[in-house]
Amino acid sequence: MTDTHARPRRRRRRILRITLLLVAVLILGAAGAGWWTYSHLNGNIDSVDLDQAIGVDNRPPKVVANAQNILVLGSDSRAGANADLDHGDVSGARSDTAMLVHIPEGRAKATAVSIPRDTLITRPECKDADGKTVPSAKRVMFNSVYSLAGPACVVNTVEQMSGVRVDHFVEVDFAGFKGLVDALGGVTVTLDKPMSGAKGGLKLDAGTHRLNGTDSLKFVRTRYGYGDGSDLGRIGLQQQFMMAMLTEIKKQDALGNPARLYKLADAGTKSLTTDSDLASLTALSDFAKSMKGVDPDTMETIMLPVAYDKVDPNRVVVAEQQATQLWEALRTDQKVPASAKDSPAKG
Repeated sequence: MTDTHARPRRRRRRILRITLLLVAVLILGAAGAGWWTYSHLNGNIDSVDLDQAIGVDNRPPKVVANAQNILVLGSDSRAGANADLDHGDVSGARSDTAMLVHIPEGRAKATAVSIPRDTLITRPECKDADGKTVPSAKRVMFNSVYSLAGPACVVNTVEQMSGVRVDHFVEVDFAGFKGLVDALGGVTVTLDKPMSGAKGGLKLDAGTHRLNGTDSLKFVRTRYGYGDGSDLGRIGLQQQFMMAMLTEIKKQDALGNPARLYKLADAGTKSLTTDSDLASLTALSDFAKSMKGVDPDTMETIMLPVAYDKVDPNRVVVAEQQATQLWEALRTDQKVPASAKDSPAKG
């Protein structure tokens, strides 16, 4: 005799098992997608162990424990995806942009110091990516250090010339920069005078413009079509754009929007090289959260004080008196005095 009550119970149990199985599949699928996303983004990041590359004993001591100094490099490599973005006949890569960003102990008002690429400096002895020794040299252009010995040597050079311990470095190349701007949907900049487009540069009228990734790259690399056509003048455009980009990220609450955050992370990490301590999504995320209190509206932008070289007026040298004050302020986490910002060569 068939139990008529048993069949509904078996049917309910079967439905329950199927439902639980589907839930399990969905959970595993979501976990798998999360793991794939994490692995994918993590795999985008290249890294360099600074202590190993430079040597622990060759680095300046950390003076203020909770202050942070981050060297931000923009590389002009023409390799891979970058070749389509710049057709200049240039081999290798150079540090097209270099900024030492100081985050004070209270994580409030930050300071960004731009180092002119045409500055003549003393390059310390370094190891290149293959472990080969690159000897020290005097009166070499700052941006040549990267092409000869890589980012660790740039960090070493900045530390030796400033006495400031670089806690982290972040390098983004042409393609990564373009992708980051496009992931934001563009960045808005305002010009108080026209940009002429000289030597293949960007042509813009005075006023406000929304720039996509390609035009943003042209904007920050413009030299001859704006101002006095000098590298020092271009630094002003780069600092202006950096502030505009930070403002855009804050306005969109990009770090609080998972979909947009993924787009930014994917674009930003594709062409990203960092020190080994930042070379994971977890480390980058934790570091970004610690910087949340930094307001781009209060960030101070400074050009390293330089003077025109007496031998070659097309090059500049560090204005030691002002620069010494500037580096001391950053090293000890103090306010930068006005006298330290007065560059004899203004651009």
